[in-house]
Amino acid sequence: MELLMAHSQVTAAEALLHIQESLALESEEDFSSSDESREDSEEERLYFEKRIDPKEDFCNREPGVQLRKGDCYTPLSLFKLFFPEDAVEVLCRNTNKQAAKNIARGAKYRWMDIDVVELYQYTGLIIYMSMVRLKHISDFWRKSNIFSIPFPSQVMSRDRYRTISWNIHMSDPDEDRLNDAKRGTSEHDGLFRCKPLMNTVQNACKSFYHPHRNLAVDERMVPCRGHTSMTQYMKDKPTKWGFKLFVLADTSNGYTVDFSVYTGKNNFPTDQGLSYDSVMSLIDKGFLGSGYHVYMDNFYTSPKLFKDLYACKFGACGTYRESRKDCPRTTVNALTKKSQRGTFCWIRDDPLLFVKWMDTREVAICSTIHTAFKGDTVQRRVKSRLGVWTTESFPCPTPVIEYNKFMGGVDLSDQPIQYHTTQHKTLKWYRKLFLHFLDIAATNAYILHKHLMQQDSLTQKAFMEELVEQLCGMENEPPAKTVTGLHLPIPGSDVTDQRMKATAGRKTCAYCRKHKERQTKTPWKCEECNVYLCMQPDRNCFRDWHLLLN
Repeated sequence: MELLMAHSQVTAAEALLHIQESLALESEEDFSSSDESREDSEEERLYFEKRIDPKEDFCNREPGVQLRKGDCYTPLSLFKLFFPEDAVEVLCRNTNKQAAKNIARGAKYRWMDIDVVELYQYTGLIIYMSMVRLKHISDFWRKSNIFSIPFPSQVMSRDRYRTISWNIHMSDPDEDRLNDAKRGTSEHDGLFRCKPLMNTVQNACKSFYHPHRNLAVDERMVPCRGHTSMTQYMKDKPTKWGFKLFVLADTSNGYTVDFSVYTGKNNFPTDQGLSYDSVMSLIDKGFLGSGYHVYMDNFYTSPKLFKDLYACKFGACGTYRESRKDCPRTTVNALTKKSQRGTFCWIRDDPLLFVKWMDTREVAICSTIHTAFKGDTVQRRVKSRLGVWTTESFPCPTPVIEYNKFMGGVDLSDQPIQYHTTQHKTLKWYRKLFLHFLDIAATNAYILHKHLMQQDSLTQKAFMEELVEQLCGMENEPPAKTVTGLHLPIPGSDVTDQRMKATAGRKTCAYCRKHKERQTKTPWKCEECNVYLCMQPDRNCFRDWHLLLN
C-alpha cells in the first residue's frame, strides 16, 4: 500500500503537554510530516472535514419529516403511512385465500372473510398484547377470574383472533406454489412470502422522512428458531437465533431509514463479499443524495468499501480488522502491550485515515471524514498503586470520539422497538417478520409524531395506547367529572421580555387537537386542569372544554 500522508504515535503525557516532536519519516519522498500532539492546522482541517461537501449533489429534500407540519396527525394516521389501507386490502385478500386453502385441506374451524377494518382491529390487539404481557394468548380471554381482562373480548372473540393468526398471509398462496417449485434454483425467492408487505414498509420508511447527516449500519436480530435456511446464529447478540436484518438508521433519533433481510450466502449479486454488499445495498444515492457520514463496526469496514463510498461522496467511519485486505500492517502504525493508556498512532492513505488508540485495550478505527486528533480527551477511572480510584483525562483521537457518539444509531432504533415489541411464539416463520414489520411501522410512526409535535409530543407508551384505541375503534373517552375548584385562565409561562409575550410558552390547544383535529397554538392554560386551551373572540375552547367536563 502506498501511504500518501503522514504517520504519528503519541503517548498520553506527550499529547496533553503538547511537547511531542514530529516523528522521523522513512522517506521524505513518499511521506510528509504532521505533529499530532497539537490540533490539526486549519488547512488540514478544512481538507479532511469539508472535502465531502453536504451541499454538493445533495438530495433536494430537507432532512426531517416529509409531511406538512400544520396538519394534525393522529397516531392512527401516522401508522397508516407505513401500513396503508391498500396494503391491508392485499393482506386481507391473501389471508382469505390462505384460509380457503386450509379449509379445503381439512382444517376444522369456521372462517368468515376478513376485511380491512377487522384486520386493523387484529393489528391493534397484537400491539395491545405487546403492552400487557401474559404468558398465554388465551389468558387475554379468561372469564370469571380476578385476572380477567375485558378489552380483547370487546374487540373480537378468542377463536376469531386465533383463526386469523393461523391464516395471516402476506403473499398470494397461488404464487407461493410457483415460487416453491423453483426451490433449489437461483430463481427461488426465500422472502417471497414477505415481499408484498416488506416492500410497502421499506418504501414508506424512505418516503415520509429524510435522514440527517449521520447514519449507522448494523445488524438487527428478529428472534426465530424455525428450521429455515435463513435462520442465523450470532453469539454476540442478545438474541442469538433468528433472522438477521441489515439496518440503516438515523443516529439522531433511531429512525429506521432502510433495511434488508439476509437470506443466505447468495443474497447479494456481487463478488465483493457480504460486508461490502450489505452496506452498498442500503446506500441509495438516488434517495439520499450525497454528503452523508456512515458509521459501522469492524464487520463491514474495509478500504475497498470506504474508497467506493468516498467516490460516491459518502464519508465513512468504523472500527476495522487488521486481517482485512489492504489494511496497513506495519510497525509504523502499531501499538504494543506496553503502550500507555491514551497512546495513539495514525497513518493515512489518501482519503483513508487509520488510527490506533490504547484504552484498556487497543482500538483500531478507519475514517474518511475526520482528522486524527483535535486535542479531545476522555475521562477514565484509574486505580493507583495505593488502591485509590481517581478520574484522569486521556487524549483521544477524533475518529474514536465521533464513532462512540454516532455508532449507536441502530441500537437507538432497537430500544423503542424492544420496549413494546409484538414478537411472540408463532407457527410460521414468516409471521415473525410480519410482526417485526409492525414494530418498524409503530416505532417510526412515533418518531414522526415526536418531530411533528415537538414539546407537545406524547410518551411512547401513551402514543401506543392511543394507537391501540384507534386501531380497534374503541377510543377511550374520559369519564365525566364535575368541575370543582377555581378554573381560571393563566399564561403558560412567565414572560419577562415584553417582546416575547405573544409567542412565549405557546403549546397546542387540547380541545382543538382532540375535537377539531388541528394543531392550534395558544399561550393560555387552565390553572386547575393544567391544560392549554384557546381563548379567542371566535374560538373559546376554554369554555367548550369545561362544558364537556360537566
